[in-house]
Amino acid sequence: MNTVRDYEGYIFDLDGTIYLEENLLPGAKELIANLRAKNRKVIFLSNNPTKDPQMYADKLTRLGIPTSPSDVINTVVAMVLWLKENAVGKKIYAIAEAPLINAIKAAGFEYTENPEEIDIVIASYDRDFHWKKFQIAFDALWFYKRARLVATNPDQFCPLPGGRGEVDAGPVIAALESCTGVKCEANVGKPNKLMAELVFKLTNLKADQCIIIGDRLYTDIAMGHASGMDSALVFTGETTREMLAEAKDNFHPTYALQNVGEIL
Repeated sequence: MNTVRDYEGYIFDLDGTIYLEENLLPGAKELIANLRAKNRKVIFLSNNPTKDPQMYADKLTRLGIPTSPSDVINTVVAMVLWLKENAVGKKIYAIAEAPLINAIKAAGFEYTENPEEIDIVIASYDRDFHWKKFQIAFDALWFYKRARLVATNPDQFCPLPGGRGEVDAGPVIAALESCTGVKCEANVGKPNKLMAELVFKLTNLKADQCIIIGDRLYTDIAMGHASGMDSALVFTGETTREMLAEAKDNFHPTYALQNVGEIL
């Protein structure tokens, strides 16, 4: 194990890093308490858009890590920010669950399921996915040829206990690109620097003062490289040591740890 140096800000992925479903991963509770006792800034960062920050804060608190929604940034927050900066006055449709759709509406955007009106199609992690949702997106992108395709996150699956997983946003993006020929032009989740910039703004810290800790090479670790942050990979989620050994240089972390508890 490499010894992790001290940082001012610690940015933690959630699924596969801090917990799996309703189970905290080894060392997570003790580590967060220790960092907070030392007045280090702790931020939780997730590519999962099926919950809003309050829901994540409630879950962490229930699991024994008291958390405020202001300490959580996820792709619901990032997508609404992207829309405000790039799609003012546009009509939105999302293959997504209620937290993202509700946040889009709350931000003042017109949400529509009429493919003749849709300007922006959002591909997302949607456990209520069904054929009608896909058809609406297909018609807006391919038949009416008016919509742009964007996404919340590139993850292929969301890890579950026992090595299982749920289909995430990545396959939805791939399917829409395949059948329409339209390329996804923006992905607001990790590894996009937008997520890191939100953290820096929230914490008033710079990249060299922070470390990102996560279980995925192509999101967590890649965002560290993209934003100039150090990174720590944990082997409690998607990535194995064999996968790390075969990874490209821009996916290599500063530290490789069995779990977050080793940061202590």
